[in-house]
Amino acid sequence: MASSNSKPKNRFAKYNPFSGGKSGDLSLPFFAYVMILLVVGIVMMSSASYAWAYSEHGGDGLYYAKNQAKNAVIGFVAMIFFMKMDYHNFKNLKLPLLKKINVASLMYILGAALLVAVLLIGNDEGGSMGARRWIDIGPLNLQPSEVAKLSLIIFFAYSMERDGKKMNNFSTGIIKYAVILGVYVLLIALEKHISGIILLGTIAIAMILCGGVNKKHFIALGAGALGLIIAYISWQAQVPDSYVAVRIKSWKDPFADKLNDTWQTANSLIAIGSGGLFGLGLGNSRQKYLYLPETKNDFVFPIVCEELGFAGALAIIIVFFLLIVEGYSIAVRCKDRFGMLIAVGITTQIGIQTVLNLAVVSNLIPNTGISLPFFSYGGTALIMQLAEMGIMLNISQHRYYPDEKPKQPKKKKKSEGSSENALPKGA
Repeated sequence: MASSNSKPKNRFAKYNPFSGGKSGDLSLPFFAYVMILLVVGIVMMSSASYAWAYSEHGGDGLYYAKNQAKNAVIGFVAMIFFMKMDYHNFKNLKLPLLKKINVASLMYILGAALLVAVLLIGNDEGGSMGARRWIDIGPLNLQPSEVAKLSLIIFFAYSMERDGKKMNNFSTGIIKYAVILGVYVLLIALEKHISGIILLGTIAIAMILCGGVNKKHFIALGAGALGLIIAYISWQAQVPDSYVAVRIKSWKDPFADKLNDTWQTANSLIAIGSGGLFGLGLGNSRQKYLYLPETKNDFVFPIVCEELGFAGALAIIIVFFLLIVEGYSIAVRCKDRFGMLIAVGITTQIGIQTVLNLAVVSNLIPNTGISLPFFSYGGTALIMQLAEMGIMLNISQHRYYPDEKPKQPKKKKKSEGSSENALPKGA
């Protein structure tokens, strides 16, 4: 028996990047859902982008498919690395020269620096109407907003764990994190990247709620913020030819101006409706032949519906749903607050991004330009998403399992003819 003075073994060694959980505790369902979505996503993006790739890249119909496959390989390597690396190193590892700055803080600073850099030297690749969202670094094309999502999640989780019960105070739980979020939101707003703001805001809301904020403070602030958003949208909707007014008009009647403003939404709905129950067959989409723009990116799912039909689209939605449920399950059963908050942030990101993309392509909400995880074309997005899945898999190795009650040994039943009950001879 160990002595009372012995110190418990530190499970998470400060400078051992691969300490922590056992691989046997890995969430195999989560890993399976990720691999299904990754493989199906590459296949469907390849099919959806073929005609546009052929037209834009000198007859190379597999141009986008080959690039996405390379990104998937890089992302898979990143996933395995972060799956093996103990996620506690985000807060435990510190810079050699700046000992007060750990990896979590560095990621937040790096995310902000990239968002500033894209405003200075960025480009509008991807047809974003003059918005600066990408940085060319040699052969690499980086989208800083994708890096900012994970940076915010890691830094929020680290800071909230440190604040602990202070999260119940208005100045800490609301003001502090509104300022931290506000830095990113302001920089992304200058990019004219509305969907990025929506995603970061939703991630922040979920993490603040789970971080221990005073619910009354949060509801009051949320109601005020919602009121301001509604007022702003209502005001912009009255301004002729404003960005908001055009999007709302297209949303209300997607076939009103199908040769101009509503072209994309109208052809998206045609593609979805053309699939029927079982679809036209893989590769047999008609709308992808230069009718529907952005089939490789935000509007890949309508081609999925057209080629695989309602049954195929529903199956993919179910896999996304199972991935999100398993992600929140990993968060709920995490042994520490830091891991729980990271899992909440990452799962919320994938979940809200999926829901908003499906809502946009089906015209449930106005077009906001949100990509579909694992399906939409984009190197930075896919690599960052797979890296996040690796972090989730590492967190899954540190889940809490209720202790099993020790099994009591079965008592042997005494037979009626045992020696204790047997009558002596001659009785």
